[in-house]
Amino acid sequence: MSGKNFLFTSESVTEGHPDKVCDQISDAILDEFLTKDPKSRVAAETTVTTGMALVCGEITSNCYVDIPSIVRNTIKSIGYNGEEGGGFDYKTCAVLTSIDEQSSDIAGGVNMALEAREDNSKTSKEETLDIGAGDQGIMFGFACDETKEFMPLPIALAHKLAYRLSQVRKEKIVDYLRPDGKTQVSVEYRNSKPYRIDTIVISTQHDPIVKGCENNKEIQEIIRKDMIELVVEPVFKNYDIKPDSSTKYLINPSGRFVIGGPQGDAGLTGRKIIVDTYGGYARHGGGAFSGKDPTKVDRSAAYAARWVAKNIVKAGLASKCEIELAYAIGKSEPVSILVDTFETGKIPDEEISKIVKETFDLRPAAIIKQFDLRNLPAKNGGKFYQKLAAYGHIGREDFYVPWEETQMADILSKKASLAMV
Repeated sequence: MSGKNFLFTSESVTEGHPDKVCDQISDAILDEFLTKDPKSRVAAETTVTTGMALVCGEITSNCYVDIPSIVRNTIKSIGYNGEEGGGFDYKTCAVLTSIDEQSSDIAGGVNMALEAREDNSKTSKEETLDIGAGDQGIMFGFACDETKEFMPLPIALAHKLAYRLSQVRKEKIVDYLRPDGKTQVSVEYRNSKPYRIDTIVISTQHDPIVKGCENNKEIQEIIRKDMIELVVEPVFKNYDIKPDSSTKYLINPSGRFVIGGPQGDAGLTGRKIIVDTYGGYARHGGGAFSGKDPTKVDRSAAYAARWVAKNIVKAGLASKCEIELAYAIGKSEPVSILVDTFETGKIPDEEISKIVKETFDLRPAAIIKQFDLRNLPAKNGGKFYQKLAAYGHIGREDFYVPWEETQMADILSKKASLAMV
């Protein structure tokens, strides 16, 4: 994208979107298991549809968790409460569970990494200090200097609009909104830098009667006015780039959005992986986060890759950086590490890769220890991963997230200076 002019668009969704409902349920289950037993192995998948929520997957733990209660409480906290939620109700929906234990073959290979075994047939029933990756796969981390949180501007704005949309609903600033909603921002780039806001899209679920009005055309005019004044304008107050006279607003472009959430569409865990990360601006390995314990590198290594990339940009080694990590199931060390600075690096990418390899320990056990991933739910009152399951796992500033720390930037800067000598 070096030196190009283009439009780039990213979307976000509110916590009431059916896919995000599922992500939050799966992560709420994970939070509870890790709070009670930090070494729980969890792979919880959720699907929701009209009048029903289903949780399935593999869980091995030394504690008991009341999964149906967690499902209902999560749905309630999102706002699906009878008529107020548009038909989907935490009290009356059916909750089904189908849970098995983690495969003993997978557990054995993960408990003791390949590097620690005498041969590939030897596994362990108990977790060792040198655990292996919970699966094979590729994970990407990214950072850039477009925003103070080192995120691409389109996804940063889309998340903040979605968060504000939920905020005005929950605080009754706008009293006719329902939980489901989506946002989208198109940013015009000139010379590969954000230049202006081209298009803003907001689709929000709403009551059939708004401020005493039943005429849909008039309802949509009310919603448009409120969304611009109470959602868009407060978000852009803290940004240098703001909507201008040519910015296009598409507010509820479908024309009516009364039926929504699980009542309108089925939802599934892991179906918003681009929303969860960089809004499509960076590559994605395809693995979802929610419902997975930290031994699953889909989650933990993606967080670590973000940490590395952010520290590289913070150190001034590049204005844009993407990290690819690859793992094999049961093996602790990454099978490959790739750094791409898109020709913005102050030193060659190969040199940055060498510095990364000698500076960061990217084995699963080391990542878990670095971020204290197993104890974060207990440290946060029993709720941590569920909070990540809406409005992005990356670039969060509304609560403490360890992979957003930039404590390694000075070390990287010093090592890069030596490499340039």
